[in-house]
Parts: sequence; C-alpha cells; structure tokens
Amino acid sequence: MSKHQNPALDPDDLAAFREAVGEVVPVTHNRVSSRPTPPPAIARQRELDEARVMQDALSDDFHPIELETGEELIFARPGLQHSVLRKLRRGQYCVGAELDLHGMTAPIARQHVAHFLNDARHAGVRCVRIIHGKGRGSSNKGPVLKVKLNTWLRQRHDVLAYCSARPQDGGTGAAYVL
Repeated sequence: MSKHQNPALDPDDLAAFREAVGEVVPVTHNRVSSRPTPPPAIARQRELDEARVMQDALSDDFHPIELETGEELIFARPGLQHSVLRKLRRGQYCVGAELDLHGMTAPIARQHVAHFLNDARHAGVRCVRIIHGKGRGSSNKGPVLKVKLNTWLRQRHDVLAYCSARPQDGGTGAAYVL
C-alpha cells in the first residue's frame, strides 16, 4: 500500500473516484506558479478625452470684461460662501501648486493652464497660484494673459473662485485659484 492511500476508504468509493477523476499526472515540483492579478484598468482614453474637452472648453471667443493692467481679478461661483472668497483674497489657503505663464503666447498658455488645472484636480490640490504677469512688456494695449486667464477660468466648472494674489505673492500679476 502506498503512503498516499487511506486504509479507511471503501474500495468501491476509491474506484468511483478514480473513474471520475481520470488519469492523474503527479506534480514534479513543489512551486506554485500563478498568474498575478492584473492591475485595475485605467481608462486612459477617457482621461485623454476629458483633457481634450477641458482644453477645448477654454475658448478665446468668450469676452466677459476687459481689464486694465492694475485691475484686480475677482470671481466666485454663485452660492460660494463669502468667507471662502475672503480667505482666498487674504491668501489664507495653502497654495499646493504654481504655474508661471511669463513669456508664453496665449495659445501655449491656454494649453498649460488646462493641463495644470487638470493635474491639480487629479492630485487633490485645492488651491493653486497662476502667475500671468502684469502685461507691461506686452506690445498690445494691455495685459493679454491676464484677460485670457480671466476668460478661461470663468469657463471651467471645476473652478469655484479666483482672485488676484496678495502683493507679496505677485499682486495683480498673479491669481489664486480655488
């Protein structure tokens, strides 16, 4: 009798078992090889589509107001508590990321703003600072990027509020975005 047989088994049961199982080949090694569980699928195409939609949503044809060089930016979505905007204007929120648009053309800046805000949202960053400059070096009649940024931010539904930064953080040449 081999070491793997149990003497308490009925011979009829053993025969029925062998008939049901069929021919068995013993394992020659004692290692278990299993396929690792695949990582969860990431909807990369969906992320790319969302980024494209967000970038396309930032239209240059939307002109809510024209701004002068020294004018302050300020905007809050309807329903946002006044205390939230007040804290934002005072610089009381921790700035988690910063984007400097100096030297960029408007189309390049628009791409950078869209990617920056998408990345910040995905990373869970709630407050960012965008440095747009005061437009003093612009050959146009005013601050191009400041006006464009004001336009782009108003069009994004994930932007709750924004305002010009405190003087030590860039003043009217930068904006806090919530």
